[in-house]
Amino acid sequence: MKARLQEPRPLLVPGIYDALSALIAEQAGFEALYLSGASIAYTRLGRSDVGLTTATEVADTLAHITERVRTPVIVDADTGFGNALNVQRTVRAFERAGAAMIQLEDQTFPKRCGHLDGKGVVPVAEMQGKLRAALDARRSDATLILARTDALAVEGLDAALDRAEAYLACGVDALFIEALRTPADMDAACDRFAQRVPLLANMVEGGKTPVQSAAELGARGFRIVIFPGGTARAVAHTLQGYYASLAAHGSTGPWRERMLDFDGLNRVIGTPALLAAGRRYER
Repeated sequence: MKARLQEPRPLLVPGIYDALSALIAEQAGFEALYLSGASIAYTRLGRSDVGLTTATEVADTLAHITERVRTPVIVDADTGFGNALNVQRTVRAFERAGAAMIQLEDQTFPKRCGHLDGKGVVPVAEMQGKLRAALDARRSDATLILARTDALAVEGLDAALDRAEAYLACGVDALFIEALRTPADMDAACDRFAQRVPLLANMVEGGKTPVQSAAELGARGFRIVIFPGGTARAVAHTLQGYYASLAAHGSTGPWRERMLDFDGLNRVIGTPALLAAGRRYER
């Protein structure tokens, strides 16, 4: 991940929420994957992104994913699930579970989705302490630490940029200034940081930030472009149509051309290879 981020072309990263979504994204050829707390809340809990998920739930989900795919995973650690000591536990757990990059944000608890209103942020010094704790806790400097600030919605753009500067001074590997509102805001962030550290752009359909392509964002100076919640939104939309059709027709017939059959899904998940591997251990 560290070497890849030195390249000028932006890293396009889709959202995932379990091992199956990660496997399909890997098969599509993506170079990295993004596991958000929101996606786990949506899919495991059927709830909103308002701080309900736990560190254990995220670590367990991450472990299932990294056991199945080799593609590097950026994982959302929210606020670190507590103070600086909690941050250290979180970083150690996520690193053991296979995280390539761990994201920490400066929201108060309970946190909420960066594109929801009503957020709060902790003092700068408190967040700096949490970031230093995270850097001290990791076993390898190949495990990258991504610092996110949500201050724009609370304190304004200048304060958000100043917070990002303070977090960069701690030695983090990448920065994420959440919910930039306009192209001018995006350019201001890139003008200040893009030549010094990888910057992440977060694309949320219907969110605060104008949705642009990875190529457009790369031209502005962003090095990482995530589409974290689009996967869950696409799946939810598809399931609405599928379930409505099944309820109306009492059969999956009308959807047969829009779904995998039994053998098709088994090919995706590698059932033939798995069964062949099992036969190696038979007497």
